[in-house]
Amino acid sequence: MVVIYVLVVTEVGKENEIAGSLSKIKGVTEAKTVYGEFDVVARIEAQNLKEVDEIITSLRKIPGIIRTVTLISA
Repeated sequence: MVVIYVLVVTEVGKENEIAGSLSKIKGVTEAKTVYGEFDVVARIEAQNLKEVDEIITSLRKIPGIIRTVTLISA
């Protein structure tokens, strides 16, 4: 099992909508709005790096997401 955290920067005012959209993606176990440099933090569980790639690719296609930073936990 691979656990990933994705830090998301959104368009202004879209953070709650995007957190909700992220929550619907298979593998996303949690998506929360946060304050600071990033607007949303998502926790993802995947079986392998191929699945991670698929999840991150679909996540980045959500309208309103400006940029992401992916952190793979050790």
